[in-house]
Amino acid sequence: MKDDDRLLLDDPARLKALAHPMRRLMLRHLSVYGEATSTTLGELLGAKTGTTSYHLRQLEKYGFIEEIPERSTGRERWWRKAGPRDLRLPTPDQLAPEDRPVLAEFHRLGMEEDFELFRRFPEAYRRDPDWAKGSRGLGRMTKAEFHDFYEAYIELLMKFSHRPEDAPPDARPLYIRMFALPADED
Repeated sequence: MKDDDRLLLDDPARLKALAHPMRRLMLRHLSVYGEATSTTLGELLGAKTGTTSYHLRQLEKYGFIEEIPERSTGRERWWRKAGPRDLRLPTPDQLAPEDRPVLAEFHRLGMEEDFELFRRFPEAYRRDPDWAKGSRGLGRMTKAEFHDFYEAYIELLMKFSHRPEDAPPDARPLYIRMFALPADED
């Protein structure tokens, strides 16, 4: 798959590969800092090399990372993030009932990560407001308009948000949050 492709994570095994805390940390490290070995990741995460190697192989199996052959020598294998950046989650009805707990776990882990970023945001903003931005809004949108808004996010907030008196009858008020801060200060 190319970097600009969209990937729907409706394969339960592929989704499960990303619903593991250590794999998420490893993938985030590769995304933020670039190439690494299982030894490097083990030292950063306080894990044994065998453990990190296993998790790296799982991420490779499902196309989230790839080995860098030109850097790998003997037992030292170098890894980088691979696959598309646009990963989409299935709706619960797109998964078999027995696979839905994996989606719930994926969301739970993601929310834990998001809460930590929310916690760090004020300090990041204090340090350098040019690199930490936040936006809060209230928009009224139809379900179809909300889908379009999600695709373009902030740029579409003003385009699709309606004043209460101008909103279509089926529009609903939505709490909307956006924040960004440096990922390389972990």
